[in-house]
Amino acid sequence: MPSEHGHSQAEVERRIGAPSGRGYLRDMIYGGIDGAVTTFAIVAGVAGAGLSTGVILALGIANLLADGFSMAAGNYSGTKAERDDTRRLARVERRHLADDPEGERREIREILRLKGLKGDVLEAATDQIAADREAAVTLMLTDEYGLAPVEPHPMRAALATFGAFLVAGSVPLVPFVLGLPDAFRLAAGMTFAVFFGIGAAKSLWSEAAWWRSGLETLLIGGLAAAVAYGVGTLFAH
Repeated sequence: MPSEHGHSQAEVERRIGAPSGRGYLRDMIYGGIDGAVTTFAIVAGVAGAGLSTGVILALGIANLLADGFSMAAGNYSGTKAERDDTRRLARVERRHLADDPEGERREIREILRLKGLKGDVLEAATDQIAADREAAVTLMLTDEYGLAPVEPHPMRAALATFGAFLVAGSVPLVPFVLGLPDAFRLAAGMTFAVFFGIGAAKSLWSEAAWWRSGLETLLIGGLAAAVAYGVGTLFAH
């Protein structure tokens, strides 16, 4: 598991003062799994239909570029919409602070009360935050709307998804590109290894055992591949 952070005054000020945000782990795992699943599904389906290596490569590469770009574009649009909504709500809260400061003060007080503050400490903290407009807006975004305090970066999220999609999605095509014998079996083994590897890597950011996380992802990817291969055999000559 990743090393835990320290609690010296300097470390606390640095970490709290400049939070890193949500990161791109979700985007990379999402892109990697989908890239491996969809490309191998195409390979399995075409192989099940008994078509040529050329067809497998053409469809696989087309999937890598088209579906990878589509996923990246979708992630970009979704992340941008999330960011734009956060900015819209921030503008709403700034307007409310200007138009109805007493109402907003009551909201701030209730948020702090639910955090355990009471008595004079509660009133003093409420006054302090209400007097700082940006601190009040941040508190509202996180505790009233449940949003992250750091804005996401749409382009970075899209690039993380696209890069992971290309890397993982290219694995099933390698044996065919190299013209190796028994390419489909090799592609299957390499792809299943990617599924397991992605799952095992996920365990670095969770409390799940690495082998359990790996097997879970392997099962998901394997089922998708089995379905695609089964459909492909329906069209075999």
